[in-house]
Amino acid sequence: MSLGSDIYRQQILDHYKNPRNYGELEDPTYSHIGENPMCGDEIQVDVQIDETNGTIENIAFQGDGCAISLAAASLLSEELQGENIETLQEMDRDDIIDLLGVEISPMRVKCAVLAEKVLQDGYDIYLGEKNQTKTTTED
Repeated sequence: MSLGSDIYRQQILDHYKNPRNYGELEDPTYSHIGENPMCGDEIQVDVQIDETNGTIENIAFQGDGCAISLAAASLLSEELQGENIETLQEMDRDDIIDLLGVEISPMRVKCAVLAEKVLQDGYDIYLGEKNQTKTTTED
């Protein structure tokens, strides 16, 4: 195992034990919930968007899950604040795996992408492009 890999593993553990932006927002633009039934992860996200320029002003999340899912949510919440909502919409699984910085086994990919899918689906629901009450990684 390389030193770089150890640093990323430590980063994941740090974000799991001390998640950034954990909690809920008082007046979010949208909120959405999702789950990864295979692992038992469940996350709710709250997002505030500046409607005038499409900038993500704030993201908060809460829930329970494995180290990978909560670390990914924490890292993603930091990464997206101040970005245009289009940045979120263009993200895919490879972006999340790159953000985590470690190789993820095929069984853990659904854990890693849960927050991304919940954030994206929540925005699509807000726009009226989707109609669902919960996102699942089984979709």
